[in-house]
Amino acid sequence: MTSETMTGIQAQPRSASQSVDARQLVSFCFYRVDPAWRRQPRAAKTKQGGELQGVINRFAKRLMVLTYSLVGLKPDVDFLIWRVGNRLEELQEMSGAVRQSAMGGYLTMPYSYLSMTKRSTYVDRLDPDHQDRRRFITPAHSRYLFIYPFMKTREWYQLPQEQRQAMMDEHIQVGNKYPSVRLHTTYSFGLDDQEFVVAFESDKPQDFLDLVMELRATKASGYTLRDTPIFTAVAKPFSDILKDIGS
Repeated sequence: MTSETMTGIQAQPRSASQSVDARQLVSFCFYRVDPAWRRQPRAAKTKQGGELQGVINRFAKRLMVLTYSLVGLKPDVDFLIWRVGNRLEELQEMSGAVRQSAMGGYLTMPYSYLSMTKRSTYVDRLDPDHQDRRRFITPAHSRYLFIYPFMKTREWYQLPQEQRQAMMDEHIQVGNKYPSVRLHTTYSFGLDDQEFVVAFESDKPQDFLDLVMELRATKASGYTLRDTPIFTAVAKPFSDILKDIGS
């Protein structure tokens, strides 16, 4: 199954001219549709939905834009737009265009998370090149996406680096037992309320459940301050999402 099939939008490739120090800005925008929108005539919903889909398609030429349905999976969220770009202004411009659309008048954003990619401070001894790859989001285009904001305790940061690395070694070993799950770790220090936003892609929800359950027993888990709310999302073209929300 291709990314076109699942989301309707192909992620933009990374330019070869990007600096070795370049990072990406990452935005997760969760939208809720006012029930009043569903009570409109079908023709109005079709027109408004098509306009919003046009906005998404237009910005997908400049940003990585992927869409997901959360209908029936979270009571206060209907869909997610996952965006990756290089400038805050680009993300703002897209958000403004969504708001200015006719359907935008029926949308609220209960959750929004902003973060940035960067090299990991920990060494993955099983995958030495992972630090460079973390600076760029490369979607697996899996069927499911699991996202949550994340914060460590202040005590974690006061531990010597070698102690933290030893605990992360255990963490990494557990993660490598589940190759069907791809992790995207992004950083929010000073940009948003959380410290990290983590997103996991997988075609096997059961593997993600087992991974999280096993990670709870690791030493590093004891230094977790907050890792909720958690969102389970299904990758879909926006045209299918419109059907989910009642177009």
